[in-house]
Amino acid sequence: MSGKKYKEVAALVDRTKQYSIEDAIGLAKKTARTKFDESVDLALKLGVDPKQADQMVRGTVVLPHGTGKKVKILVFAKGEKDKEARDAGADYVGAEDLADKIQKEGWTDFDTVIATPDLMGFVGKLGKVLGPRGLMPNPKTGTVTFDIAKAIKEIRAGKVEYRVEKAGIVHVPVGKASFDEKKLVDNAKSVLESVLKAKPASSKGKYLKSAFVSTTMGPGIKMDIALIEKLAG
Repeated sequence: MSGKKYKEVAALVDRTKQYSIEDAIGLAKKTARTKFDESVDLALKLGVDPKQADQMVRGTVVLPHGTGKKVKILVFAKGEKDKEARDAGADYVGAEDLADKIQKEGWTDFDTVIATPDLMGFVGKLGKVLGPRGLMPNPKTGTVTFDIAKAIKEIRAGKVEYRVEKAGIVHVPVGKASFDEKKLVDNAKSVLESVLKAKPASSKGKYLKSAFVSTTMGPGIKMDIALIEKLAG
């Protein structure tokens, strides 16, 4: 988006205002002016210290209307589970061969990784490549499992994973700018409810400090936290 175009869409947003979820998403759709179908993302600032293990906020949520994105799924599996993964429509399936490609070539042309528990011994060694990209399989998010077909089905249905970053911020996609407003609102509410429920018991003080929605190239639009907190009620 050119500087002139960005200024035009930024002028649509009142920086002093806190918008309802519905109004913020409606406005975000108006700021999508590029030729490609921009992603619509939430950025939530949480009052937690991610360095403390008991304050790590992470989870998964299945978006009611999906992400609008074609997700490339890699599965580490052998034998019958290899076949199950292929039958369920995984994009890449293998074991040591894929691990070698990732480790030696730095290959990461995939969006999510699933592994059977028995293969986590060598998958764990890929932490330096997969970890920083948020691709490491994890039992808590359902990506370390023997039920490969179910895991693939959930991801294809719009399951997204979130985790708090070092600065205490959670970024989650909630769909595409081409989605109709109601679908984006439904998706956003599902994510917000999930993050509110994931509040660690050890988190003191204000948990949700700020919430913004934006398209890939658009400005951040501030949402009204008081209205969001009602979702947890």
